[in-house]
Amino acid sequence: MQKLRVNKQNWRFLAPEQRGKGKRDMRQLIPALFLFSSLFLLFTFFSIYPLPLSLPFPFSALFPPPHAGAYKLVFILAGQSNMAGRGPLYSDSDPYDQYSPHLSVLRLNRWLHWETAREPMHYDIDVNKTCGVGPGLVFAKSVLQKVHYSYGEVVIGLVPCAVGGTKIEKWTKGLGLYDSAVKRAKAAVEAKRGGGRIEALLWYQGETDTVNFDDAEVYAEKMETLIRNFRADLGLPHLPVIQVALASGEGNYTGKVRAAQKGIQLHNVRTVDAYGLPLLNDNLHLNTEAQIRLGHMLAQSYLSLLDELNSTPQP
Repeated sequence: MQKLRVNKQNWRFLAPEQRGKGKRDMRQLIPALFLFSSLFLLFTFFSIYPLPLSLPFPFSALFPPPHAGAYKLVFILAGQSNMAGRGPLYSDSDPYDQYSPHLSVLRLNRWLHWETAREPMHYDIDVNKTCGVGPGLVFAKSVLQKVHYSYGEVVIGLVPCAVGGTKIEKWTKGLGLYDSAVKRAKAAVEAKRGGGRIEALLWYQGETDTVNFDDAEVYAEKMETLIRNFRADLGLPHLPVIQVALASGEGNYTGKVRAAQKGIQLHNVRTVDAYGLPLLNDNLHLNTEAQIRLGHMLAQSYLSLLDELNSTPQP
């Protein structure tokens, strides 16, 4: 039987349920097309500006940032909450441009994929706390501004590892925090991720070790052991370490831990003193202004050490 062609003349001969079927089919496609287009735009956007949330799927694995495959200068960010960052984001007086994303500054996320760095830097690492602005991104942008003129196009890779509320004993070799940091640092310079060179360990930790006298008493010994372990396990015997002398503490032995930090005499170790930087109302964590200042201080210390290393052959 010849099919009845639908036109104005024979429309009236169609059964009621057949009328408008073609139009309904097209209308049913519109939501699917809209959803596909929206997801594509979201994936593209968040590959450059990732959400400050721990996401169930690493968008950056599907849509890596432009410089993900480039050779990188890699910096390890380790310690506890003031390295992870607790500075409030996006306040009215917030100098956002200081810690806004830069396409040549990347971070290694929890899935070991590179993504464009942004604050909160530790959003998927220090997962049991509310993270905010830390010193890492300000440090990287400050270093980038200086080394760009000396070395040409440079990409910086940050490896966030800090976890709030951790004593230095929690960073003992063989325990989770230390082993994870070493694993992440090695992954950051693998050829399949673009390759790179580990430039320095940035360390800000010790507030929790100010509570008990015994912890403060052995802090220097544990810190020196930690530095030696990092250097040995990364195969970098001269790895620069930029540590931060405490601005605050949880207990009564802050001065003792600060003295231990400032008394470390290992080679290629520099100490930046955070004492006097403004704190949040908890009198423990640096505010956003302080984190920005600390980021610049860390960058200045690293660049000064870099100049020394470049002018003095290592043994």
